[in-house]
Amino acid sequence: MALVSATEMINKAHAGHYAVGAFNINNMEWTKAILLAAEEAKSPVMLGVSEGAGKYMCGFKNVVAMVREIHDFLGISVPVALHLDHGTYEGAKACIEAGFTSVMFDGSHYPFEENLEKSKEMIALAHAKGCSIECEVGGIGGEEDGVTSMGELADPKECETIANLGVDFLAAGIGNIHGKYPANWAGLNFDRLAEIQSVTNGKPLVLHGGSGIPADQIAKAISLGVSKINVNTELQLEFAAATRTYIEAGKDQEGKGYDPRKLLKPGADAIQAKVVAMIHQFGSAGKA
Repeated sequence: MALVSATEMINKAHAGHYAVGAFNINNMEWTKAILLAAEEAKSPVMLGVSEGAGKYMCGFKNVVAMVREIHDFLGISVPVALHLDHGTYEGAKACIEAGFTSVMFDGSHYPFEENLEKSKEMIALAHAKGCSIECEVGGIGGEEDGVTSMGELADPKECETIANLGVDFLAAGIGNIHGKYPANWAGLNFDRLAEIQSVTNGKPLVLHGGSGIPADQIAKAISLGVSKINVNTELQLEFAAATRTYIEAGKDQEGKGYDPRKLLKPGADAIQAKVVAMIHQFGSAGKA
């Protein structure tokens, strides 16, 4: 099965009251582990790529080629979308041209009228190439590729306007943040989420900053229309912890334990296990 647009998998998730995980990739190990997890759980999946990670992986065209080759080599049979996460105006254009099957244009830091115009242009461009597209209203707290936000709540009227442009799914700030959640975090604003879902006529919504949100809040968000959940930090922490355990146990000093294939395996295995667990938590297991 080739890489696909995310539109169908997200619409099915919205209708079925579950969410598809969008797990960020950073290299071959991340890609392989997430694809194997999705195949194991028989779940559709989105591979998220930030512009910073795209640069780290030597460009968007290289990312597309790597993901396609790994996907085909592993014989992955579940639906997989390759998605740009928090794309700039130029970055989203570049990814559409490079062969991504889904993009996010994040114009939330522009004045709303400019966000609206750029979103409208990007939606038309993406759809002309058979690509699904996500846009954002309101800020997601924390910092992502140099864009910092305090996590402003999205304005429902602005969400309604962007949704009416024909965007496939919409990211709306509801108190969620990127990175680790602080001890004094107030939690997700479900009243605002419900209001946004009602004025957008059931448009699938996206929850960014999915790492570390309590399970009960995740479940409630899904029940109120969230159909895509982004995860990055949680997998980084899992990888780091497993690698630290391996090294602190002296495994890298035993035989050829320093071989990168052995050194990186515990972290990759930890990513795969965590993704399987989160797929079950989001409810998309068995939905491929």
